[in-house]
Amino acid sequence: MEKNWSTLSPYLKSAGYCVFALNYGETNGVYATAPVAESAQELAPFVDAVRAATGAKKVDLVGHSQGGMMPRYYMGFLGGAKYVRQLIGIAPSSHGTEGVIVPPPGFVQDPDFTGLGCAACADQQAGSAFMQELNSIGDTVAGPSYTVISTVYDEVVIPYNSQFLNGPARQVTNITIQDKCPADVFEHDQTPNDPVVHQIVGHALGKVSGPADPAYQPACF
Repeated sequence: MEKNWSTLSPYLKSAGYCVFALNYGETNGVYATAPVAESAQELAPFVDAVRAATGAKKVDLVGHSQGGMMPRYYMGFLGGAKYVRQLIGIAPSSHGTEGVIVPPPGFVQDPDFTGLGCAACADQQAGSAFMQELNSIGDTVAGPSYTVISTVYDEVVIPYNSQFLNGPARQVTNITIQDKCPADVFEHDQTPNDPVVHQIVGHALGKVSGPADPAYQPACF
């Protein structure tokens, strides 16, 4: 939570939103390394707790990388769609990556695990069994709206446009940061800290219905 949301969380709070976050997918003391389907199971009670705390019928989910993709499993396979108004994915691993995902610092290899460095890393490889299952029902499900924010300089989820979701314009908006601000050089890891991303997220959350307006123009820095 501290790493990903140190700037976006206070930005949204200052705009009047109630902001909640969770750490998920712990393996050997390192978060976001467990199988993605198990992490999605952790998201379910978290959403329930947020709804109980706020009285909201639905929540908006904002996630980075794995966190921008994992909620789709919650919505599509665990019945979560009815509780989500919009999913905003920042550099999400929507269809996996053709690159290599390196485990987070501090991760200790489980001697019984023979895949890539961690279960979540293996799940996020393009063509993995998990990715095939996730996308077997399509990129979207009925109900929630989807906004994807990507950077051409993404060196983790590649190609960067594999992050985009297929769906009707009334439900899905895919945004490439450099189409809005050509001089923006933010890469994968720091996209949640990009002031341009902050504005796009805030715009998307402010929509009464539907995803971000593809014509929205943030201020460039």
